[in-house]
Amino acid sequence: MSKSIAAVVVGGGVGGLALLTIVIGFIWSCMQHCKNFANRNSDTGSSEPYAMVELSKGVRSSYAARPSLSGPQGTRQFTLEELQQATRHFSESNLIGSGSFGLVYKGLLCDGIIVAIKRRPGAPGQQFVEEVCRLSDIRHRHLVTLLGCCQEDGLQMLLFEYLPNGTVCNHLYDKGEVSRTQLEFKQRLSIALGAAKGICHLHGLSPPLAHRDFKTSKVLVDENFIAKVADAGISSLLERIEDASSSSRMTVNNVFRDPEIGEFGTPAEMSDVYSFGVFLLELITGREAQHFDLSESDESLTQWVELHASSKDLVDRRLGNTFTTKGMDSFIKLMQQCLRLTGRKRPKMDVVVRELDRILENEMTLTTVMGEGTAIVTLGSQLFTST
Repeated sequence: MSKSIAAVVVGGGVGGLALLTIVIGFIWSCMQHCKNFANRNSDTGSSEPYAMVELSKGVRSSYAARPSLSGPQGTRQFTLEELQQATRHFSESNLIGSGSFGLVYKGLLCDGIIVAIKRRPGAPGQQFVEEVCRLSDIRHRHLVTLLGCCQEDGLQMLLFEYLPNGTVCNHLYDKGEVSRTQLEFKQRLSIALGAAKGICHLHGLSPPLAHRDFKTSKVLVDENFIAKVADAGISSLLERIEDASSSSRMTVNNVFRDPEIGEFGTPAEMSDVYSFGVFLLELITGREAQHFDLSESDESLTQWVELHASSKDLVDRRLGNTFTTKGMDSFIKLMQQCLRLTGRKRPKMDVVVRELDRILENEMTLTTVMGEGTAIVTLGSQLFTST
C-alpha cells in the first residue's frame, strides 16, 4: 500500500515538473517573439509606437462607424467635422506653416493624438484616396508617417504625425541672433545620417520612390532630435491629381533643384542626392544656400562650393571646437560628391549613409572623454592650417 502511495506521489511530482517546464518554455518563446518583432521594426516602423497603437485602436473603436481606407496599417479617412474640432475650426493660432500641399495646422484629435494637418483646395477623387493609401504604407523610423486624409467641402487634407521640434531650419540658420539650440557637429552628423536613411529607404522601395522635393525644410526633428524626412511622395501625389503642365514641382530658382534636370525634366533618385548635397552644405555653413552670393548669374552652386571649399569662412563659426579636422574634411568631401553636376558621378544614397555613419562613429570616438577626462579633439581652427 505504501509503495502505491509513493508511486502516485512520485508520478504527480514528475507530471507537475513537466507541466512547469512546458509553461516556462511557452513564456520564453513569447518573449523571444516579441523581441524579434521589436527588432524588425526598429527602422522600418515609426519611432512613436504609441501613436501607431492609438491609430489602430481609433479605427476599431470610436471611429468604427467612419469610412476607412484600405491600407494595411489602418489608414483613416477623417471627416471635416473631426478636423474642425481638432484645430478649433482651423484657427489662426493653430497655423504652424505652409508648404507644397498648402497651409499646415496643428491639431489634437479626440483620441489624444497630436497631428499636423495639411489643407488645400481640391475636388474629391478616388485617385487621391488611392495615393494616400499607397504612401501611408511607407513606414520608417526616419520618415514622417502619413496617417490619413479627408476630402470634403472642396478641400483635400492630409494628416501626418506631429514632431514637436519642427524643422532643422528652426535650429540651424544663424539669423544674427543666438539660436535657442546650438547644434554641435556630432548633432548635425546625426541629423544628416537620419535624413539619409529616410531617403535611402525610399530609393530602396520596389519600385523606387524619389522624394522629388527634398530640402532642409523637409527635415524635421522629434523631441529626441531624431531626424525624419517629411512629404515623401507628396510631389508625385500632387502631379497625379493635378493637370500640371510640368512633371516637376521644383521651381527653376530652387537652389535645391538638380541643375542636370531640364525645365520640364523629371527628378529621380540622383536628383535627390544633389538636393541632399545642398542640405549638407547648409549643415556645414549654418546658412541658407539661397542667400549665397553667386558672383555671376550663371554660376552654379557647385562652382561656388569649389571656390570656397578651402576657405575658413565655409564652416559655421558657431561650431567652435566641436569637430575634428579629419571629420569635417570628410563631411565637406561627401557634400562635394553629392553636388557633382553629372548625376551618374554622384554617390547613391546607400553609399552616403555608410559614409555618414563612418564619419559620425569616428567623431564619437575621437571627441569622447577618455582616460582621466581628457578629450582627444583637433581644434576646428586647425582645419585650414596651411602646410
